[in-house]
Amino acid sequence: MQNQFKDHNHTVQMQHSNSMKLNERKVKDLMVNKKRLVEIPYTASLGQTMNTLVANKVVAVPVAAPPGQWIGAGGSMIVESDKQTGAVRKHYIGMVTMLDIVAHIAGDDHLSNGDYLIQDLDQRMSVPVSSIIGHSFEGLSLWTLNPNTSLLDCMEVLSKGVHRAMVPTDSEIENTNISPGVELVESSSSYQMLTQMDVLRFLKDHSNELQSTLHSRTVQDLGAITERIYAITDRTKLIDAIKCLKAAMLNALPIVRASDVCEDDHKQHINGRCRKLVGTLSATDLRGCYINTLKSWLGISALAFTEQIATSPLYTASDKPNDIGNSTRELVTCYAESTLSEVIDKAVAKHVHRVWVVDQAGLLIGVVSLSDVIRVIRQSMLSDSDT
Repeated sequence: MQNQFKDHNHTVQMQHSNSMKLNERKVKDLMVNKKRLVEIPYTASLGQTMNTLVANKVVAVPVAAPPGQWIGAGGSMIVESDKQTGAVRKHYIGMVTMLDIVAHIAGDDHLSNGDYLIQDLDQRMSVPVSSIIGHSFEGLSLWTLNPNTSLLDCMEVLSKGVHRAMVPTDSEIENTNISPGVELVESSSSYQMLTQMDVLRFLKDHSNELQSTLHSRTVQDLGAITERIYAITDRTKLIDAIKCLKAAMLNALPIVRASDVCEDDHKQHINGRCRKLVGTLSATDLRGCYINTLKSWLGISALAFTEQIATSPLYTASDKPNDIGNSTRELVTCYAESTLSEVIDKAVAKHVHRVWVVDQAGLLIGVVSLSDVIRVIRQSMLSDSDT
């Protein structure tokens, strides 16, 4: 009898959930199957941090420190406290991403000697993770979202280039009418992580509520394409490609064929528009590299590196990753005439955060990022609610 009662309640909850419109959804609706937060202590070395990223198949982790000893990124005070007593156990002082680690590996701009960087790599990876917080946009601020924040407000934050936010499981902040994003004070007994990909998967699962947007309009018509593209060539060495990632503060760069007509600077990123797309270098590609392996590969081309790293067991594992790219090195592309639905399907299936836009000849003409996708869907949802 008790089990029948539980089954009935579950059925009622499911019916209620299915009857809700997307603009009525809240952040907590997206957190149902999310696991507990993966984090690292502020004393962990970069090498240990890389091991944590690899073991948990994520590309970013918050950094935890003892309370009262640090100023949080952006002045935030996001703490974990005991659920019974309220005593603060730890303070999250920032977020460290693969891009932060790549930027640190690249070193100072004036260090152009590749041999020096190779010799110095062990030392660079032994520094405490707390010393590199803030090398990227995400590390400069910790972002949190209240569980009762609306999906629309959540999408507003994630459409502006914020890739992930911490969600308290039992937030003490009740007022959700404040501007979404950074909450300077937040206390919870535990947190979970919400990413752009989580939101995209949720929207894909509820695509029947977005039929007109997903199935009849192209990414070009929706204004989802960014035409300015930083790129590297197939002759760019990995060591210089890492420096290019840092200089552009981008998580990934397209690799284009070097020009036979003009003189490309293979040590700098170039305008990739209307160039033949041949590969992609992502900051996450470095996650499967042991230090000695990375040392031996810094002198080869970035394109050759992406081909070799694809054979790493970390890329060919059968289990699906939580927050990192697919093992295949297949180029994930679309056309300007591709529908938004097609682009979402590709991004989710291949677990990539950007889909390169090419023409019929395979020339690069733009990129559609997850931020772009979330932005145009949100605009559509707002338009639908106004009509």
